[in-house]
Amino acid sequence: MEPESTVTTCFRHAKVESHVRCTRCDRYMCPGCMREAAVGHQCVECVKEGARSVRQPRTAFGGRVSAVPVVTYVLIGLNVLAYLGELVRPAIVDRFSMLGGRLVGPDGMTYLYDAFAPAGYHAEGLVAGEWDRLLTGSFLHALPTDPPFGPLHILMNMAALWQLGRVVEGQLGRVRHLALYVLSALGGSVLELLAASPGTQSVGASGAIFGLGAAYYVMARRLGGDLRGVNQFMVFLLAWMVLSAGLTSWQGHLGGLLVGAAVTAAYAYAPRNGRRALVQAAACVTLLALLALCTWAKVAELTGGAA
Repeated sequence: MEPESTVTTCFRHAKVESHVRCTRCDRYMCPGCMREAAVGHQCVECVKEGARSVRQPRTAFGGRVSAVPVVTYVLIGLNVLAYLGELVRPAIVDRFSMLGGRLVGPDGMTYLYDAFAPAGYHAEGLVAGEWDRLLTGSFLHALPTDPPFGPLHILMNMAALWQLGRVVEGQLGRVRHLALYVLSALGGSVLELLAASPGTQSVGASGAIFGLGAAYYVMARRLGGDLRGVNQFMVFLLAWMVLSAGLTSWQGHLGGLLVGAAVTAAYAYAPRNGRRALVQAAACVTLLALLALCTWAKVAELTGGAA
């Protein structure tokens, strides 16, 4: 009678001879399933199980620590793709730019909006139900033939998004950063709708970027430390908003700034317990509802209650 085989094999690869046990589950494992641990070696399944039980590191604002600002890269990519689309088809600007309302006559000319326009005229903008303009206008920029900035418009905005976005996303995490960007963009569009002429047509990511600037300031205040550089940055940002008032939409800049500050304040001062994420999300949803209500009220005013 032949003696019983004493050859041990890997618990995952039955044909591979193994002589090392996992220090956690005591099963035999082959070199391909072996991972170095603090003491001895563990199998891949125990390593995965241990990783699930380890608490993920969070920033002071509740965001997950991430070395790669994925959202910032994606936002820059979307802006660049939209600009390339404009170059190929300039009509995109007319359809998707931020616009409260205007009339297009039978001759194709545009006129000031009037809720009681004669037959043959049709409305464009938010008054015509094109609410998507509140956000899409923030991904468009001035064409090369548009004064005074032309292609400098998108170059300056993307440079600012690159600089600010990486810092803000690193502190807030991806989801909070995206919510901040979108709400700031909407805030700029809504204030423009409320404070500018309904026929004002605007494009640009400036509202969202001013929101990131406000977030940078609020985060720095919350974290403490030397604020001289941060204060100088805010002075520059506010000075740019004032100086560019005659060239671009100051309403969009101010709206993005105010909404960005409000969102980040909710992130920064939410209670640091198990309900922090819920409080932060509730603040964002509340602000979104307020922006929607302001938009609806203004559109209803322009259309004579037909919104």
